[in-house]
Amino acid sequence: MISAKGNFFIDAEWMRDASDCVTGGYWMPLELRRGNDPDLRRIGLHPDFWYPLARSKDVKRGKTHLAMFGGEPIVLARGESGEVFAMDDRCAHRQFPLHKGIVCGEVLKCAYHAWSYQKDGRVAGVPYLPKDACRPDGVKGYACREAYGYVFLFAGDREKAARASFPELPNFHSKKRKTMHFWRKVECHYSFMHENLMDMNHQFLHRGIMGTIKPTLLDYTKGDNWVEVKYKFEQAAGKPNSGADFMMAGRKRKDAERKSGDVMTIRTQYPYQTLNIVRAGADEPAFDLWVVYVPNDKEQRSHISCGMLMIEKPPIPGLIHAIWPLIRRFAESVFTEDRVAVEAEQKAYDEQQGDWNQEINPVIIALRDVLIRHGVPLEPEISRAAAAGDFRVMQNA
Repeated sequence: MISAKGNFFIDAEWMRDASDCVTGGYWMPLELRRGNDPDLRRIGLHPDFWYPLARSKDVKRGKTHLAMFGGEPIVLARGESGEVFAMDDRCAHRQFPLHKGIVCGEVLKCAYHAWSYQKDGRVAGVPYLPKDACRPDGVKGYACREAYGYVFLFAGDREKAARASFPELPNFHSKKRKTMHFWRKVECHYSFMHENLMDMNHQFLHRGIMGTIKPTLLDYTKGDNWVEVKYKFEQAAGKPNSGADFMMAGRKRKDAERKSGDVMTIRTQYPYQTLNIVRAGADEPAFDLWVVYVPNDKEQRSHISCGMLMIEKPPIPGLIHAIWPLIRRFAESVFTEDRVAVEAEQKAYDEQQGDWNQEINPVIIALRDVLIRHGVPLEPEISRAAAAGDFRVMQNA
């Protein structure tokens, strides 16, 4: 008799006789366990894309702002002209953090020995170096763009930035919509968020605020770097709170409309995710969501969830402002429940030292394949040490 867990098969008779058998089931020693291979949770997000590293309002004119991408500290600075520039947060001289420095016009000056840097990271000057002397190498500079209320940074090679596509969100500028911004730190690998959003079978999690929702998979398609799925949403029992109703074009819906079902489309176009929902009988989405998960630490076991929810305004002028607090409260409640779930998944991964998920949803299987193929492997020794809590290995790596 053989039982399967992940892609590793366990002889049940052997386990029954083993000394590691526990009452009511079987337990395998950690050193014998094998999780899913390749391990998605040890795949880092590819840097050759545009990522929001800060909210525009957090980068003040003439000031610096510390940001992180995959454990790498990056300093953002807004010059006197108002333009934002970025570079590694380590002075080339003594590795002193540049975010502690001073913005002088369009130059960033280190607070330690006053080395100054141009926007592209090249050394602009060293106060005690003769003018005719050769200047030292500078630090890595990054391409930056401001859009949608965020400072976007191209985390890869600067030379590739011009050829990389930038997120296009036409509904953000529509006068018919109002946008809600999200900026939250979540303690989990970014892949848990991709799976959570794309698998709408988890609606039972939100039963307290949405009632009983019956999601039906209509169709899914996939390409080299994308997966798209469509679900039909039907209200099976109970009623969602008023915030959920107001998100659907700012009006209370009749029971017949609600029960006839809405169509939700979710797409991962690496590395971004989008979601929109078209209510029954409508042609345009009631709302659109654009989201990306920016890795924070080197192991990418935490991230910033950055999103924009673009909601259709109701036909009554000004009503959107009155109902906005209810919509935000509902959206925050859903996000809070999702965060509890994905952080619990990360905790289980850490405790089991591997990805033991037994996935059966073909959509999520396709999604995981895209994330693995387009990501970059994390350093294995450090990853295993972090999962095991072995800080000696991490220090020596």
